Amino acid sequence: MDFLEYPEIMKEEKGALIPGRLKLTNQTAIFKNNKTGKLDQIQASEIESIKWMRLANNHGLRIMLKNGTMYRFGGFVETDHDKLGKFFTTNFEQELKSKELCLKGWNWGTAKFQGSVLSFDVDKNTAFEVPLGNVSHCTSAKNEVTLEFHQNDEAAVSLMELRFHIPTDPNSSVDPVQAFVDNVLSKASIIQATGDAIVTFKELQCLTPRGRYDIKIFPSFIQLHGKTFDYKIPLTTILRLFLLPHKDNRQMFFVLSLDPPIKQGQTRYQFLILLFGKEEETTVELSLSEEDIKEKYEDKLQKEMSGPTFEVISRVMKAIVQRKITVPGSFKGHSGMQVITCSYRAGNGLLYPLERGIIYVHKPPVHIRFDEIAWVNFARSGGSTRSFDFEIETKSGIVHTFSSIEKEEYGRLFDFANSKKLRIKNRNAGLTSKEKPTYNEDELVDSDAEVDEPDAYLQRVKAEGREREEGGGSTDEESSDESFAPEESGSEVAEEYDSNPPTSSDSDEDYEDDGSDKGSDDSRPVVKKVKEKKPKEKSKSAKTVKEPGMRKKRQKKERDENKPKRPPSAYFLYLADVREKIKKDNPGISITEITKKAGEMWKEVSDKSKWEEAAAVAKKEYEKKMAEYKASGGGAATSSKSSKGEKTPKKDDKKVSPTKSPAKSPGSFKSKEYISSSSESSDSEDKPLKPKKKDSDSDEDKMEIDDHSPSENEDASD
Repeated sequence: MDFLEYPEIMKEEKGALIPGRLKLTNQTAIFKNNKTGKLDQIQASEIESIKWMRLANNHGLRIMLKNGTMYRFGGFVETDHDKLGKFFTTNFEQELKSKELCLKGWNWGTAKFQGSVLSFDVDKNTAFEVPLGNVSHCTSAKNEVTLEFHQNDEAAVSLMELRFHIPTDPNSSVDPVQAFVDNVLSKASIIQATGDAIVTFKELQCLTPRGRYDIKIFPSFIQLHGKTFDYKIPLTTILRLFLLPHKDNRQMFFVLSLDPPIKQGQTRYQFLILLFGKEEETTVELSLSEEDIKEKYEDKLQKEMSGPTFEVISRVMKAIVQRKITVPGSFKGHSGMQVITCSYRAGNGLLYPLERGIIYVHKPPVHIRFDEIAWVNFARSGGSTRSFDFEIETKSGIVHTFSSIEKEEYGRLFDFANSKKLRIKNRNAGLTSKEKPTYNEDELVDSDAEVDEPDAYLQRVKAEGREREEGGGSTDEESSDESFAPEESGSEVAEEYDSNPPTSSDSDEDYEDDGSDKGSDDSRPVVKKVKEKKPKEKSKSAKTVKEPGMRKKRQKKERDENKPKRPPSAYFLYLADVREKIKKDNPGISITEITKKAGEMWKEVSDKSKWEEAAAVAKKEYEKKMAEYKASGGGAATSSKSSKGEKTPKKDDKKVSPTKSPAKSPGSFKSKEYISSSSESSDSEDKPLKPKKKDSDSDEDKMEIDDHSPSENEDASD
């Protein structure tokens, strides 16, 4: 077993659990902070003891070094004990022992100092431990000692003060209170500017925090002394060093990344930015002996150093802080410099694409590592065609927008993002990694526009839909939308707006005997036209006009319980596997948030073969069952109904007169004022409408006129 790796481990740091990744090799334990990317390396030769103990709601490792430093890592499960025990015995030659804790809750016990750790024991078992490196101040008064701690901005709840009552022994020559304070101060992280500084740089221009400062470099910290404020920066809080050329090629930025940041009131400074002119030169003399330079700094420094100021201070910082200096890589912008001019929030600044991240200088400074980036996006800058925006969203959901970038930089910045394998949100979502993407400035989208994020699952669903369409058409569960045909529903709208009404022979019109001859000698009954009830057959030449507000009545789909269910996709199989784990890790999470979280996890899964194979097997099963279902005649009734497209006309309850109106010729439609009789229609003459005579025995035609719509006015026979 060469190494062990645990991706979800927490490191205890100033009262907070910092998430990260722990990797154990044959001679080293390495912890990488997920947020800052900071690495903590523990050599096997430096370890004094390793213990297995309970931490919060899980198990953890307590690693004690020979120099008195303690590391605690949580997030292990009980089953990891045996595997870790064998690994430490084989590679580190350390036995993994269990450390029991006292859970009585007593506040009376014994204080023991072991290296840089204060242990409070009750009944020979540890109740709690205090890393003295977290102590910022220690005071005493009579029988009481007060410890004050460094504030941790990442912790939801911070312990700021702890008090110990120490009884005195009158027979003892040693004051126990003073002895307790001395033990705490010997290991506490209390910065005291004692002795001479290694080197002092006078009146350096500082952009963040702004002003002129004298910088004094001590073996364990850096002091910034200004006219108004003083800052003390422990060397252990310096994460990275950057040396960046200004775009004017006459100045240089020297940037220090700090974690935790230096504070002034409520203001936090995560970066210390110094600005130097390239022509500025200096000569300094280090207050170090030749032996210290050779042994402690391995000849990386000289007793006397001279040259450009930015070179001298960068060499001194690199040797004392023991961090590499990051400089711009192979990227070159339109101007030939390794920097891009842009705006961030309300200020203008410079964007530096680096080999492992991107840094913006300077208000406010921003550093983003590539492994933090979820996606990048190229967008139009407020509708302007002369510039564009470069948007970066981190995995934590924060979006950084660098705007007003010249359009000449687009191609170079796009190639850079593609070469670093960054996920470009609005470009080439379907290309494989081997295909070289192309870019076009016209394809930029607006900054405030919604851009569809490439989704592998969505693309797969679309592909499956296309396969179904090509394979067999629509199923009986699917129904195509039909155009609205009011004449099929028997409504009055079709008749009122029908510009080409059907003839009487095409539409079976109903007539009703009103039962009154009114003394007429003619045996033929007087007829009255009745509103048509039967649906008319749709004519291709007829035009249908839809009134505003009219809605099509959709038919209710009939569900066949015997029809096989569609098989789940690979994603839904994966969702079923991880749903319970997501619920367990996130108590109280909603169904929507579970789906969103699972989607994000699915995108990060590198090997999806397990679920894809299961989905393929399920699909074959479905196709087999579907074939058997269709062979047995399943779905025939539904398909026959959907294929007819006509409704069965209902019979009218009213009596139908044996007399029917004769067929009209295509041009015989008349307005409401004119109605011709059968005898007059043969002469092709239109006569004015005669009013109905009351109680008349004449042979004239008796007619009753209803308030019909224009299309309902038909010729009435005698």
